Amino acid sequence: QVLLVESGGGLVQDGGSLRLSCAASGRTFSSYAMGWFRQAPGKEREFVAAIRRSGITTYDSDSVKGRFTISRDNAKNTVYLQMNSLKPEDTAVYYCAARRTSGSVVAGSTYDDWGQGTQVTVSS
Repeated sequence: QVLLVESGGGLVQDGGSLRLSCAASGRTFSSYAMGWFRQAPGKEREFVAAIRRSGITTYDSDSVKGRFTISRDNAKNTVYLQMNSLKPEDTAVYYCAARRTSGSVVAGSTYDDWGQGTQVTVSS
């Protein structure tokens, strides 16, 4: 099991930027695929972005591609989500997650460990 701690959330105006960080415990971070998900009030959790062990990235094209960038620093056991051109509809609790097996990175049910979440609020 890996412990994940998110940080970097907050309140930002429409069009602003934030960078979320997710620090992972353990010595095998580089072997995990890492994902970011979000859940807005009254809505189901949805996939945002993921980065595989190889560094290949996947985004939810409709909502965030072109505005959000996921990256990882294996030396720091950290995954990042750079969020630019934020919109009010991006308001949600953002969670990072880790998975140890290969396969689809889009489905939340395939992830093994989750962080506690960090609130992102975008005001109009």
